[in-house]
Amino acid sequence: MPSLSPPHQSNPITRRSPLSYALSSSSPAPSSSAMGLGNPLPQTGISKVTIESEADTRLRSSSSGGSAKSGQSQAFGGKRRSGSGSGTTGKMGRREWMILGGIVLVGWWVRMYKIGRPSSVVFDEVHFGGFAMKYIKRKFFMDVHPPLAKLLITLSAWIGGFDGGFDFKDIGKDYLEPGVPYITMRFLPALLGLALIPLTFLTLISLRLSLATAILGSLLITFENALITQSRLILLDSYLVFFTGLTTFFWVRFSLHDSEGRAFTATWWRYLFLTGLSLGAVVSCKWVGLFTIAMVGVGTLRQLWLLLGNLKVTPRQYIRHFAARTLCLIVVPATFYALMFKIHFWVLNESGDGDGFMSSEFQHTLQGHGMEDTYADVGLGSKISIRHVHTQGGYLHSHAHPYPGGSKQQQITLYPHRDENNVWRIVNASAADGPASYPWDELPFEYVLTGSKIRLEHVTSEKRLHSHDVRPPVSEVDFQNEVSGYGFPGFAGDANDDFIVEIAHQTRGKRDRQARHRLKTLRSQFRLRHALTGCYLFSHKVKLPEWGFEQQEVTCNKNPTWENSLWFIETNNHAQCAAVPFDADKVNYQKPSFFEKFFELNAVMWRTNAGLTERHAYDSRPQSWPVLRRGINFWVKDHRQVYLIGNPFVWWSSTLAIALYLGMRALLVLREKRGFRDLHKPKIAFYDEVCTFCIIGWALHYLPFFLMQRQLFLHHYLPALYFAVLLFCTVFDYLTSSIKPRTRIQVGAVVLILAVWNWNHWSPLTYAGPWSKGKCEKGKWLRTWDFSCNDFYEDMSMYKGTAAMPSQKVELEDGLGADALTTTMVEEAPEPIKNAFEAVDPPPEEKTVAPVGPQNEVQMQESTIALPLADPSEAPIQEDTRAPVGVDAGAPAVTDGSEDDGGWHGGAEDDASGAQGGSEKVDEGKAPIGAKVQVAEMGLDQEQKDLVEEALKADDQI
Repeated sequence: MPSLSPPHQSNPITRRSPLSYALSSSSPAPSSSAMGLGNPLPQTGISKVTIESEADTRLRSSSSGGSAKSGQSQAFGGKRRSGSGSGTTGKMGRREWMILGGIVLVGWWVRMYKIGRPSSVVFDEVHFGGFAMKYIKRKFFMDVHPPLAKLLITLSAWIGGFDGGFDFKDIGKDYLEPGVPYITMRFLPALLGLALIPLTFLTLISLRLSLATAILGSLLITFENALITQSRLILLDSYLVFFTGLTTFFWVRFSLHDSEGRAFTATWWRYLFLTGLSLGAVVSCKWVGLFTIAMVGVGTLRQLWLLLGNLKVTPRQYIRHFAARTLCLIVVPATFYALMFKIHFWVLNESGDGDGFMSSEFQHTLQGHGMEDTYADVGLGSKISIRHVHTQGGYLHSHAHPYPGGSKQQQITLYPHRDENNVWRIVNASAADGPASYPWDELPFEYVLTGSKIRLEHVTSEKRLHSHDVRPPVSEVDFQNEVSGYGFPGFAGDANDDFIVEIAHQTRGKRDRQARHRLKTLRSQFRLRHALTGCYLFSHKVKLPEWGFEQQEVTCNKNPTWENSLWFIETNNHAQCAAVPFDADKVNYQKPSFFEKFFELNAVMWRTNAGLTERHAYDSRPQSWPVLRRGINFWVKDHRQVYLIGNPFVWWSSTLAIALYLGMRALLVLREKRGFRDLHKPKIAFYDEVCTFCIIGWALHYLPFFLMQRQLFLHHYLPALYFAVLLFCTVFDYLTSSIKPRTRIQVGAVVLILAVWNWNHWSPLTYAGPWSKGKCEKGKWLRTWDFSCNDFYEDMSMYKGTAAMPSQKVELEDGLGADALTTTMVEEAPEPIKNAFEAVDPPPEEKTVAPVGPQNEVQMQESTIALPLADPSEAPIQEDTRAPVGVDAGAPAVTDGSEDDGGWHGGAEDDASGAQGGSEKVDEGKAPIGAKVQVAEMGLDQEQKDLVEEALKADDQI
């Protein structure tokens, strides 16, 4: 076995032990004197086997607890600090705590400075503030993120006295007038952003880096602009990054105690349990926390692997190590995660706008969405409501509006809410010449069996479910036919109304064998096959246009998927059953258990999160994040702006540190092949272990984003940035480890000055402060930095004489459209990240029941027929309600289609100054475009005619 010891030197190479013993290894560390913590290693090397034997001896020694001797370690300024475990466990003395307290005071000022500005809704406060409102009102909603961070936001709002009366609907909506406690709601994320600063300091100390490096690292986090911006607003990333840093700190502390042979001591158990608890917290804020779990998992596997190779560790001890890590790093996080959803369900116990995403059984657990018991047996003449099994269980629905094309018969849709237009009557279709109606209260009750031929009659409009060889309005493919409502009072129907019932073998809820053969409410799942064409009644996640009120399309598919062609009956009423209410069997939904609701909700969150593939005006891809290629426009108002951009020096230096380490590590591998033993030197081995830990944390929090096709933004890089800063500090510590302490302090001061200068230079974008247009233009170091300099005044003195305008709803009236992304006006509103769950607002009920009449025709004419030109002075300018064109339309109308926030919304080839809604804006003294204008012929006197002839003759001569 080759020796791991370096040659003898007159001075210690380092005060640190190799990280195989200091950070990740499960093998206990040797004494500090042997590892170079106090005295240099002797020239005669100690073999690995000898070191393991000494460690195992201490591991079995319960009396000593396996603690190594404490030694002196070099501290800030070149002096040595002594104390119990100061060199091995990273304990700090009074001086270090005082320095940390001073850094926290600086961080408090940086994070809390004018936290009340802006005093209006900023960017995704639209969503997360709105979620707090729904929590307080206890209305169920849907979001792609787990609930912990949103619950904490709600807690801060409740402490501040928020009653849920503010909807956070629009960016720029004023907080002050309605009395929203927004400062209290912003204070908690700011406090967690502040807590990240001492966590960084303590983590670097626990990694056994110098005190100067710990000070530098904590101050780099203090003056990082992106972290400041995120922590001063009602957003989730401050919670996420804090719990990521907390997990990292606890894991480093646990690994440190584990490597020193302190296994199964109280401190060892405490840090292991706290690591698991913080893992549960980070994944309960955002699923990005899964990357933190992966980081800890990699370290755990390494520890267990080293333990497995240690022949001195008995199988009984190994099982204890494995069980302890399984309990604290798997069971504890999973339990914490599930507990957050338990609280989530307990708070949101009333029906809300997220009901439509959940199954019928789930919805039945919400107050206001319950259902009375309904009759179980379904027969001919039953009035039923039919629900789709697969796509969030919408109701088979029809309303008195025709398709604009195709057959132009009455629309059939899938509607997510209860409505009288969801009620259908089952009619027997076996008789060829049956009557138009039957006396259902007199006829004997007849069950609907599998294979029965039926017709479905819409009770409200008296039309029948109908299909024919006409293509659907949206899914215009050959294997799908249109489904419509056809018929009139007194008409018995035709053969295209006939459907055959095919009951599926699988039942819903409790097992009911009868439900496999005859139709039963809430138990049977069935398909409806069209008798003539053989297609099946079908629905999928395709929405109809505005003329269909954006309800889900229903077609008749000749080759359907099984799930999308399954239906079930939710409510059932029959005259015969009502006559004997005590004898007829009744059923209701079977309420799901907590874990059934838990897994269903997480499945919906996962599918929806993966489906967020639409582009956003300020989204970006992962390859652009380390170089800070572009930021995110959060808020624009009153010649001020909030723009998420990182501290360029911190980002670029940390990225450079990553590239430098990877290059040096590759060089060391090549040198190893050539016989050099660099990695066997304690100093290089120590820094290599620390850098490896940081680079793994960075890679696991960054590289998985390359596999995602969903919307991504710059703030997704913040957890990875934290590990990049730790890596930069490690590289700094290594590069300055051989120079004088005073020189190290000077180098660190230069680095800190550069970071502070960068923070101050872009602070107007962080704090929504005043900035001149000229300074803004100079601040665009990269052309891709698209913050708008036109929003600022020409001179800073103009801010002194201008009082801040009260916040109000931001509207676009500049007519710039997508170009406003780079050349914005003062009134431009940045676009919040779209919440997929808020896009399915139920249409007003009057739309689904309004009769077709003259009023509807007039409205259609207003949007399609050009009106004659009126007097320019009297012609009103109609509001443009057309949808924006392009993925980079930065208007709020992109995410809130029910309200127009201004701006040009016309077509790509339309003139921004053209007509709207068929009327044209006519300037005074100018003829409208396209109008014929009579111009009087200009007359010339004799002298002018002579001059013209002379000019023409001169031109001919030339």
